[in-house]
Amino acid sequence: VQLVESGGGLVQAGGSLRLSCAASGRTFSSYTMGWFRQAPGKEREFVAAISSSVRVTTYAESVKGRFTISRDNAKNTVYLQMNNLNPEDTAIYYCAGKLGGRLTSLPREYDYWGQGTQVTVSS
Repeated sequence: VQLVESGGGLVQAGGSLRLSCAASGRTFSSYTMGWFRQAPGKEREFVAAISSSVRVTTYAESVKGRFTISRDNAKNTVYLQMNNLNPEDTAIYYCAGKLGGRLTSLPREYDYWGQGTQVTVSS
């Protein structure tokens, strides 16, 4: 599975962005998908995840109520809608996938990763 993120950019505080992650392959609907981010000098951290078919979601506390993860299995795409952005959200955002299984916030449990897309929020 290859993952390609898009939609990053520069936005002012309080603004919104929608990230997309397009996946190759025929079994996308079988994958649990997640979004992670990494700011300069910090470890990669969990943002959100969505289950393969039941559409159960989970979020990091820091983004709950502001970010929404969704997926369109017909388009092999997972999205991250980000609202009310603040400078602390500045990071490279990565899409990740794992075949089936439970939702998890642990990067080591994901098998596939995209190259990342930069999100910069100015104050």
